Amino acid sequence: MDVVVIGAGLAGLSLAHGFQQSGARTMVVEQAPADRPQGSGLSLMPNGLTALHALGLGPQLEQLTRGHSPAGGGQRTPDGRWLYRLPARAVGSVRVVHRAELHAVLVQALVPGTVRFGVRATLVDPLTGQVQLQGPGIDDDPSGGGDEDPMVRADLVVCADGLRSRARAAIGSDPGIRYAGYGAWRGVTPAAVPGVEPSETWGRGLRFGLVPLPDNRVYWFAVRNGPPTATAQDAHREVLDLFGTWHDPIRRVVESTDAATITWSPIEELARPLTTLFRGVSVLVGDAAHAMTPNLGQGGNQGLEDAATLVRLLTRSAAGAPDRQVLAQLLARYDELRRPRTQRIARLSRQLGRIASTDQALLAIGRDALLRLTPTRAAAASIDALADWRPPEVGDGVVPPATRPTLSA
Repeated sequence: MDVVVIGAGLAGLSLAHGFQQSGARTMVVEQAPADRPQGSGLSLMPNGLTALHALGLGPQLEQLTRGHSPAGGGQRTPDGRWLYRLPARAVGSVRVVHRAELHAVLVQALVPGTVRFGVRATLVDPLTGQVQLQGPGIDDDPSGGGDEDPMVRADLVVCADGLRSRARAAIGSDPGIRYAGYGAWRGVTPAAVPGVEPSETWGRGLRFGLVPLPDNRVYWFAVRNGPPTATAQDAHREVLDLFGTWHDPIRRVVESTDAATITWSPIEELARPLTTLFRGVSVLVGDAAHAMTPNLGQGGNQGLEDAATLVRLLTRSAAGAPDRQVLAQLLARYDELRRPRTQRIARLSRQLGRIASTDQALLAIGRDALLRLTPTRAAAASIDALADWRPPEVGDGVVPPATRPTLSA
C-alpha cells in the first residue's frame, strides 16, 4: 500500500511510523524547512502514551522521558494559595516532553528519506489520491516524469496539515477557524529550575501554567484575554507586567527564559465541527480534523489517537493495496470512531476555557469556590475519563513489507 502523509507534525510522523511498521510504503511531505521551530512543552496524557505504544514508539518514548519523576499538581490563586491539589498517583502516568525533542525522535524513527521537508502538497483529487508536489525539497521526481511540479498517486492520502489545513476543503466543507478570545505566550527555561510543582494559576482573564520537564527545565505558558496579537516587542516585559506580582516561582521562571525563545500564539479552533473526516481515499487527522483549544491538554493526544486508530484499522484489514470498497468501509469506521470523541472533547475544552478565562469578579469568585470544594477523587476521575481510550484490536491482515519509501506512479 502506498501512503502519502501531508504534514510532518506529531500526528503525521507517528502515523507514518505505524504504517511503515505495518509494511506500507510511506512518504511524508512537509512545506516547512527541517529546521523550523517546534514549539515548547507537550503533555502526553495516558491516552496519548497508549497511542504511541500502539504505533510501536514505546522504546523511543521511554528514552525521551528517562528521568521523569511523577509529581502531583493542582490549581492555585495568584497569591499562591492552592485551590486543590492532586497527588502524584493521580497524574503519575502523564509525561511532559519538549515538542522539538519529540519531533526529532519521531523523524529519526522513520526509514531514512521518508520525510521531505520544503515540499508543498496540494490534494488535487481526494477520490483518486492524486497529490501535486511543489517546492525546493523535491530532490527527485517520485512520479518518474521529470515535471517541475510532480504529480503522485497514492492508495491512501492522510491529511495531517494542521489547523490551517489546505487539504480540508478538498475533503469536505471547511468551516474556517475561530479565535477563542485569548492567546498564550509559551517558553522553556534553558536550565533546570528544581522544586517546581506542576500547577495552573487562574486570575481574572489571566492564567499561568508551570510544567517541569524530565530534566527539570520548566515549560510555562501565560494566557491572557484580549486581541489575537501581542502588543509589546519585549515578551519579558509584557508577561511580567501581567504576571510579575504572582506567586513564586512565576517571575523567576519568566526572567530566566531567553526572550528570543518565548513565543506568542492566538488560541484558535475550528469554527464548526466537521461533518466528515474522509472522502474517497483521503482522510483528515490531527488538528486538520479537529483543532481544539488547549485547555484540557488533549489536542496533540487526540492526534496520536487518530494515528493509532487509522493504522490499526488498515493493518487489520489490508493486504497489499486494499480495494476501494474495503478502504471506504475502513475510513467510514475511522470516522465513526474518531469524529464523535474528538468533537466532544473539543466542546469540553472550549467550555473549560470560558470558565478559566472569565474576567468577571463574581464568576471568578464562584469558580474558585467550586474548585476548593472539588474532592481530589473527582478531579482525578475527570482526567481518567478523558484518558480512558484503547485503539481498535489488530487482526490478522498485514500489509506486505516495504523496501523503501517510494510511490508508484
